[in-house]
Amino acid sequence: MHMPRLDAKGGIGFIILALVLFAALTAPWLAPMNPNLQDLMHPLRPPAWTAGGSAAHLLGTDRLGEDVLSRIIYGSRVSLSTGVIAVLGSGTLGTLLGLLAGYFGGWTGTAIMRVVDIVLAVPFILLALVFMTVFGPSLINLVLVLVLARWVQFTRVAYGLVLEVREREYIQACVVGGLSVPDILFRHVLINVAGPLLVIATLEVGFVILMEAGLSFLGLGTPPEIPSWGGMLQEGRALINIAWWLTTLPGIAIMLTVVSFNFIGDWLRDRLDPRTALGGSRLDQRPE
Repeated sequence: MHMPRLDAKGGIGFIILALVLFAALTAPWLAPMNPNLQDLMHPLRPPAWTAGGSAAHLLGTDRLGEDVLSRIIYGSRVSLSTGVIAVLGSGTLGTLLGLLAGYFGGWTGTAIMRVVDIVLAVPFILLALVFMTVFGPSLINLVLVLVLARWVQFTRVAYGLVLEVREREYIQACVVGGLSVPDILFRHVLINVAGPLLVIATLEVGFVILMEAGLSFLGLGTPPEIPSWGGMLQEGRALINIAWWLTTLPGIAIMLTVVSFNFIGDWLRDRLDPRTALGGSRLDQRPE
């Protein structure tokens, strides 16, 4: 079986993601100290390589003397777990509804796609602000609002793909052969539309990480006692003129993580798109 080759962007994406995942999994051992440990005698200490820095705090401290490096390492857990869990939830729900809408069509498809239109008409930030204000900031509520807002991306793509796949001869043969609807959907339809959905899922993780950081920046994401990259940005915003590292360093962590998922998504798209993988040969050729 031919193994897909990694290009430069894909390799960079996987390397960055591996480092972030390693930091998240080994945070209790990798972090030099407790991320919530306050040292009020040494607040706003700059990174070790600048004047006034200390080797005890390689990336400096915040206004409460908490170690910035430890908080960034622990913050990777929040970003990755929120992104992966939210995309799993929204991807599962959206794909299932897209399969049903595309396969059955009729009033079922119309009803599902009208709900999709309604959700798309509501700005995400408005939905998130209302939801988090009513139910309060917490990781569970953050994941829920992301699932509720992002499932439509998967439904739209799955719906369009299934409309085309259901007319193929092998699907018609399954129907004539008396296979049940679940067997047809999950054993024959889903496997043939999974590629584009996997690419979207990869890109969605990066988007969700940005949204989590944005909501935490607004004070509506993770609670203050849980280290998160967005929360660190919010805490350092007022001190950016005198403590640049409080916003710059977690911002770099967010950027690199999102870029890694985007690079991996681009690589997957190139590998899973038959026209790209085959050099645009048979599928793009018309019979003479």
